Amino acid sequence: MAELTLAHGQRLLLRAQAHRLHPIVRLGAGGLSEAVLQEIDRALRCHGLIKIRAAGTQRADRDELSRAIAQRLDAAQVQVIGNIVVLYRPIPEALTPTPSASVARAPALVSNRKKSGAAKAASSPPRRATSRRLPQR
Repeated sequence: MAELTLAHGQRLLLRAQAHRLHPIVRLGAGGLSEAVLQEIDRALRCHGLIKIRAAGTQRADRDELSRAIAQRLDAAQVQVIGNIVVLYRPIPEALTPTPSASVARAPALVSNRKKSGAAKAASSPPRRATSRRLPQR
């Protein structure tokens, strides 16, 4: 298997996207076993872009480790910073949800931003008539 190669622009874009991610897989004292490789493969199949934390290893070992993972799993090594390794592999088409399927099951997005006056009036239900007097605006 060969490591996936990326153009410079693609690599920069993926680095920006990976900035907000948290490590999905953590390598411990056991090192790189078949179970860890399977977990990394599963994470790449689901997410496409992942971070791996390789704690307790030297820099040269981390570089070699990340290259070995990328070669064995046909992924691209996007970035290595400290103990964090960022890997990318495109998600297979069979696992990518179709737009019609994702719309049917997707929950409504909730925004934390305050609504403007027009948007608030359009989305809020009409007020009930009450016996008490409302202040004039």
